[in-house]
Amino acid sequence: MAKVIITCAITGGIHTPTMSPHLPITPDEIAKEAIAAAEAGASIIHLHARDPVDGRPTPDPAVFMQFLPRIKQQTDAVLNITTGGGLNMKLEERLAAPLIAKPEMCSLNMGSMNFGLFPLADRYPEFKHAWEKPYLAGTDDFIFRNTFKDIANILRDLGEAHGTRFEFECYDIGHLYSLAHFLERGLVKPPLFVQTIFGILGGIGADIDNVLHMKRTADRLFGDAFRWSVLAAGRNQMPVATMAAILGGNVRVGLEDSLYIGRGRLATSNAEQVAKIRRIVEELGLEIATPAEARAILDLKGGDKVGF
Repeated sequence: MAKVIITCAITGGIHTPTMSPHLPITPDEIAKEAIAAAEAGASIIHLHARDPVDGRPTPDPAVFMQFLPRIKQQTDAVLNITTGGGLNMKLEERLAAPLIAKPEMCSLNMGSMNFGLFPLADRYPEFKHAWEKPYLAGTDDFIFRNTFKDIANILRDLGEAHGTRFEFECYDIGHLYSLAHFLERGLVKPPLFVQTIFGILGGIGADIDNVLHMKRTADRLFGDAFRWSVLAAGRNQMPVATMAAILGGNVRVGLEDSLYIGRGRLATSNAEQVAKIRRIVEELGLEIATPAEARAILDLKGGDKVGF
């Protein structure tokens, strides 16, 4: 079995500051969390930015540039920048930082979808910031947009132009078929890093049968041309990641995907989650990939060819 690549998603654009005091907000917090996660065993660090004043997701390249060079200087990790951004960002905003940073890797959602966070709006009696509740509640009437044209433009403007490769985020079976379409058109090239995502309202559920179904479908569509990775939202994070590792896959953890380390227990850091999944993977008799090994497995351009 190939070595297991651990990705850590540091802060994301889903959770809000009220939900956990450990969610990194400022560039300094994001940098420290990313560096610690890399030291704990993550070879890929997935990054969003937040407004340092109130914690809302921001596409501002100037904020990204406050932590990207620092993480690069202090780790050998692959830095993976979001093209999903935060809710209600236009495509041009979501691409602003990646087009300047020219990273080795970016995330790429493989389709438009309902993205429901609205149940979280009623879970907290009050919020720290005025933006949080409307941000969550408004997702009962929100569609995350990535049309076929949007995806083709991202593949051209980032992939072809800058040599960036992608974490193809697939929230449902149809997203796998969309990725197969781009493979057939020659707009993406192996090895594909296919991140199957479970447990987001609007996407496929975090059930064992669904994990197997996504894996079998990807095997059928891509054969030896892909590397499979899995993330699950919330309480399903560690059980589904463990299942993926057993099945020969790679894993993603981090406070973007779950704020918890155990039942009713908030994770105190991203590194805590990385250390836990690393321990599980190694106790299964598997080895984790170093950043250099992840680059070789995924055919990345190297950290010396980025724009930061």
